[in-house]
Amino acid sequence: MEWTDRIGRRIRLRDLHIFLTVAKTGSMGRAAIELAVSQPVVSKAISELEHALGFRLLDRSPQGVEPTRYGRAVAKWGIAAFDDLHQGVKELEFLADPTVGELKVGCSEPLAGGFVMAVIARLSRQYPNVCFEVVSADPVLLHTRELRERRVEFAVTPMTGLELEEDTSVEVLFEDRHVVIVSRNSKWARRRNVRLADLMSEPWVLPPRGTPIDDYLTQGFRAAGFEPPRMRVATFSLPLHEQLVASGTFVTTLPGSMVRFGRQLPFKVLPIEFPAAGRPIGVVTLKNRMVSPLAEVFLNCARDLARSPAEKTARRAAR
Repeated sequence: MEWTDRIGRRIRLRDLHIFLTVAKTGSMGRAAIELAVSQPVVSKAISELEHALGFRLLDRSPQGVEPTRYGRAVAKWGIAAFDDLHQGVKELEFLADPTVGELKVGCSEPLAGGFVMAVIARLSRQYPNVCFEVVSADPVLLHTRELRERRVEFAVTPMTGLELEEDTSVEVLFEDRHVVIVSRNSKWARRRNVRLADLMSEPWVLPPRGTPIDDYLTQGFRAAGFEPPRMRVATFSLPLHEQLVASGTFVTTLPGSMVRFGRQLPFKVLPIEFPAAGRPIGVVTLKNRMVSPLAEVFLNCARDLARSPAEKTARRAAR
């Protein structure tokens, strides 16, 4: 396929954009509505794109349309091409004025409530006109959907149990360990000596059974010689965790980064070393995708924030 013959002269970005919208919606009619054009315009654009490439891109049926294997390939690289163009425009905007811009970040919900929030808070003071969009999801979806579909520039996520593919890069920022948390009004907050064994019959709020984070916590309890406590409430919702613990009755365990970097809450971390292994927290990016200058600013801030006070002291002394 010659560039000047089929791509440089004959493929129009508008036609490719229309095709991607049809592939996403599964319907010529829905694509026309979303693009605010007539359906004949959509049909003509698809026909001209198929003619330029020499392949049928869509299978038509009474139920709608579906990309052929050629169409799926075009959609995959078309999304990448538009994303690269978008990144290029953002870089131009950043070069024109580095104090403005938009950055889309993916992260798990605990990191959104702690570490990522702390990075954004610091950058917001330095760059008050920058807008951040935070997409929170579980680590698997962040990798397989949000990052691959270019909905976020990178993902900040726990790496434990995450199977990454060859086209991804990982930079580990810090190691996160779970801590045991109660309300400051809890009877356990007033005791000097508390053991994990003392809490096993208390009402716990924990993640649902059979999930990766539950497996991780179960390993921790068993490493201490206990079966996991009978949970009174099973939920992924961090606001529900916080409200139940704040009531003074419930006990939970959350990532220590939420306490280290998160907002001030009426909780007390009990002097119990939860015996689960630390989980590395890393930044996942796509190898074939250059991150924007604003993303580099975010990552540099994240690297600095992730360093322990001892590491920062050592770095200053080495200068």
